[in-house]
Amino acid sequence: MKNTLCSAPLPLIALSLGLAGLGFAAPAQAQTSVQIYGLVDSGLAHVTNVDAAGHSITKVPTLTGSFPSRIGFRGTEDLGNGLQAFFILENGLQLDTGVTGQGNRLFGRQALVGLKGAWGALSIGRQLNMTYLAPIKSDVLGPNLFAIGSIDPYLPNARSDNSIAYYGNFNGIVVGATWSTGRDASNAGGPPATNCPGEVAGNAKACRQYTGLFGYESKDYGLNVSYDRLYGNTGAAGGLTSSNNTDVRKTINGYFMVGPAKIGAGVVDRDTNAATGETKSDLYYLGVSYPIGLYTIDVQGARRDTKNSPSDVNMLVGRLTYNFSKRTAVYGAIGRMANKGNSAVALDAGGTVGAGMGQNGVMMGLRHNF
Repeated sequence: MKNTLCSAPLPLIALSLGLAGLGFAAPAQAQTSVQIYGLVDSGLAHVTNVDAAGHSITKVPTLTGSFPSRIGFRGTEDLGNGLQAFFILENGLQLDTGVTGQGNRLFGRQALVGLKGAWGALSIGRQLNMTYLAPIKSDVLGPNLFAIGSIDPYLPNARSDNSIAYYGNFNGIVVGATWSTGRDASNAGGPPATNCPGEVAGNAKACRQYTGLFGYESKDYGLNVSYDRLYGNTGAAGGLTSSNNTDVRKTINGYFMVGPAKIGAGVVDRDTNAATGETKSDLYYLGVSYPIGLYTIDVQGARRDTKNSPSDVNMLVGRLTYNFSKRTAVYGAIGRMANKGNSAVALDAGGTVGAGMGQNGVMMGLRHNF
C-alpha cells in the first residue's frame, strides 16, 4: 500500500504535522454540484389600439411565453450533518434584441448565496421576494405576455436587491420573509428597475422593503397569504420620491386540483401612498389549467377595481400549449383587455394602449428548456 504521507512534499508534511499538533484534522472532501441551466422563449404578437388613433402593431416582444428567457448557474456543497451551502446566479435575456433584462443587470433574475438544511434556507443577495413566490402555484398563466403582470407589472418582477431571505417548508406549511436595505439599485427604469438603492446614512427607511409569506401547500390544494411593504426615496420611480412614501401589497392565493385540472385564484390588495396622493385597488384573478395528452389549455380572467375611480380594468386570456417533449413546446394565446375611464393598461406586458380603449391580441411562440 502506497504511503501518501511519505510521498508528499516536505512543506506539506510539515503543515500536516503542525495542524495535527494543534488538534486540527484535515476535512474530508465535500460533495459539490454545479449546474448550468436555462430557457429560451420567443414569438410573434399582434395587438390592436396601441395608441389613441387606434393603430395596430405586429412585433417580436421581449416577453412571450410562460417564463422569460434566462441562463443560470446554481450549485450546492454538502457541509455535513444535513447542512448545505448553495448559490444561484441567473441572467435574464431579451431574445428580441439579445440584451440583458431586469434593468441591464448581468444576473438580474437572481444573484445569491446561502445555507440550507432541515430548518429551511437562509440567503443573501438579489433574490425573489415573497410577493413573487406567493402566486406561483395559483396563477395558471405565470409571467406570460398576456397575464396579470400586464395589470400590475411589479408582480412578475418582485425581486429585492441587498436582501436577506428565509424560506422553509415543513410538511406543507410554508413560511418565508425578506428584508432589504435597498430594494432596487438600478436606475434603468421600468418595473424591474425603479432607482431606489437605499442604504442611506441617517435615513433607515429609505428604500427599505419587507415581505412575508405564510401558508399551506400540497399536491392537491394550497392557500397562502403574503405581505409586501416598500419605501421610496429621492429619485425613485412610481411617485415614491420620499422615504415617507410607501407601496403596500397584501395577497391571498389558492389552488386546488379537480382530477388533472388545476383551478387557481387570488386577490392583490394594494395601497400606494405616493407624492401624488393615495391610490387603493384590488386585483382579482381566476384561472383554470387543463392538460389533455401533449396539450395544455389555460384560461384566466382578471379584474382590477380601483377605489373611488371609474378607471377599472378587465382581462380575459386563453392559451394553448403543445409539448413536443419535456423541454420543447409551441404555444398560442388570445386575449382582451377592457379599459374603463382613463385607464390605459395594455394587454401585452410593457406595451401601450389608448386611454379608455379596449385592446385585443393574438400571439404564438416557441419555448425550449435546457
